[in-house]
Amino acid sequence: MSLRTRDTLGGRAAIGGIGATEFSKDSGRSELRLAVEAVRSALDDAGLAPADVDGLVTFTMDTSPEITVAQACGMGELSFFSRVHYGGGAACGTVQQAALAVATGVAEVVVCYRAFNERSGRRFGAGVQHREPSAEGAALGWVLPFGLLTPASWVAMAAQRYLHTYGLTPEAFGHVAVVDREYAATNPAAWFHGRPITLADHAASRWIAEPLRLLDCCQETDGGQALVVTSVERARDLRHPPAVVAAAAQGAGRAQEQMTGFYRHELTGLPEMGVVARQLWRTTGLGPADIDVGILYDHFTPFVLMQLEEFGFCGRGEAAEFVAGRRLPLNTHGGQLGEAYLHGMNGIAEAVRQVRGTAVNQVPGAARTLVTAGTGVPTSGLVLTADG
Repeated sequence: MSLRTRDTLGGRAAIGGIGATEFSKDSGRSELRLAVEAVRSALDDAGLAPADVDGLVTFTMDTSPEITVAQACGMGELSFFSRVHYGGGAACGTVQQAALAVATGVAEVVVCYRAFNERSGRRFGAGVQHREPSAEGAALGWVLPFGLLTPASWVAMAAQRYLHTYGLTPEAFGHVAVVDREYAATNPAAWFHGRPITLADHAASRWIAEPLRLLDCCQETDGGQALVVTSVERARDLRHPPAVVAAAAQGAGRAQEQMTGFYRHELTGLPEMGVVARQLWRTTGLGPADIDVGILYDHFTPFVLMQLEEFGFCGRGEAAEFVAGRRLPLNTHGGQLGEAYLHGMNGIAEAVRQVRGTAVNQVPGAARTLVTAGTGVPTSGLVLTADG
């Protein structure tokens, strides 16, 4: 990818299969088994067999190695295997790497997966418990001694500055939570199915790290999600209409850190997502007005607002009003606040369903979806479109 020119990856690969386990708080089985169940489900959705797979991509944080998943699924030889760093920022990056492999002939069928027991096992929301010496660990040394130990506390710094700069109150964040939970309430796969909330519920929820309340923070989930990436031509012969990867991008900003980039020029935006946004728009020739559905990474509500602004859907400081006005169908599966926290991979699956026309909360005529990955860290994004 170039920071200045259109890339040539768009339109050369597609997502042809999606699959997931149930989303729970106690799966009762290993993370490897969750990964295998999700991968097999995605292959079945595509109408492919394990023997058809020659590539696997996952997160560096995943505990199930590619060769172990291949063996457990009954796959044969692999010609491509890869991992993407930076936690939730890797989500769309897995599809980008799979698409690159397919487009260059390195592999024909690549499965992207993510599986964890993030509620019953290691809970990311618990914050830093132990850190081995590393460059990343050294950077955290500037904030940990002052009590900034958890992702919520790190994001709260930027969130507070955002409210101050634009003269807003924490209610601004509540609009994102309300929209997500509204969609989750009608999604049987969502943990919060049947449980919408109001702005009053948001305001009444307890503080986690001011100005973030409980309902500003995503869930902790056990589960797995997988996606099958292949060429557009092959995807046309599978069981469902393909979701074409019209563009895929990764991005890291200047002075980038992992959620603690407090020494950048300003704290009210997400420069890493700005890099992604420019490349997606440049490559596709599309803009905000062309997008039918937005699936924006929602580990914390303030960063959804900042993403909308980075992509140009509205002006700086105007995203809360944009969301409240329902000007773009947003996180129609319920997001990570309402459906499940699968490090953004379930959001990609929802974007595929919208393009196929099979989503529970289907947006009529949805042909172009924008998907983003984790923010506050080096990140990634996709534009998925209907074939043709």
